[in-house]
Amino acid sequence: MITKRIIPCLDVKNGRVVKGVNFLGLHDVSSPVELARYYSEQGADELVFYDITASAEGRALFTDILTEVARTIFIPLTVGGGINTVEDFDRVLKCGADKVSVNSGAIRNPALITEAAKRYGDQCVVLSVDVKRVGGEFRVFAKGGREDTGMEAISWIRRCVNAGAGEVVVNSIDTDGVKKGFDLPMLQAVCDAVSVPVIASGGAGRIADFTTLFKMLPKVDAGLAASIFHFHEVDLHDLKRELAEQGIPVRR
Repeated sequence: MITKRIIPCLDVKNGRVVKGVNFLGLHDVSSPVELARYYSEQGADELVFYDITASAEGRALFTDILTEVARTIFIPLTVGGGINTVEDFDRVLKCGADKVSVNSGAIRNPALITEAAKRYGDQCVVLSVDVKRVGGEFRVFAKGGREDTGMEAISWIRRCVNAGAGEVVVNSIDTDGVKKGFDLPMLQAVCDAVSVPVIASGGAGRIADFTTLFKMLPKVDAGLAASIFHFHEVDLHDLKRELAEQGIPVRR
């Protein structure tokens, strides 16, 4: 049986890890290098590094900090933010990333996914989608959740997977930072639409939220969270122990 992954997320702005609620009200947390080292040592399965303002500010991702993070850890690293061309994929991979996450760049140019998958393989291309309910519809948002694209999310995700995305991170803006649990209806809709690994993001507040996620939606491959790990509200060892006791396969 495939083990479920637990993935801490580093949202980086101006070289520091930050966290907010519903993508707003960002507060400084820590150094990305220090946090990355901590999570690698604590048994995280993977790490996600998002330069969260790169796309909105129209600049390249902070490669100096990324390189230092990659040198520090011994677990798979997914990197996103300001990924708009195949050259951006190349630059980030050369800094030490294992997978590259694309969001706004794919919205601007959907062919980017196919081009990157052909060059680096589907397993390297991660589609990250910021989704919010608008008028009863799951809607895709761009530029760090700032801009409503008008696109329906499930059809967009299916299109990108068909184009070559090998994994999907579903970021629920509605539940982000609220700590009331993952957005199960949204995640169910995505799992029903695609056959690639789906990572749940947004809403985790306690260990029980992860057990509920994996029991209610066995197709979900991983749970991603930020603040509950950053502020030691949930300990990675305790989380994995509880998941194992609940019969959910995890790497320990």
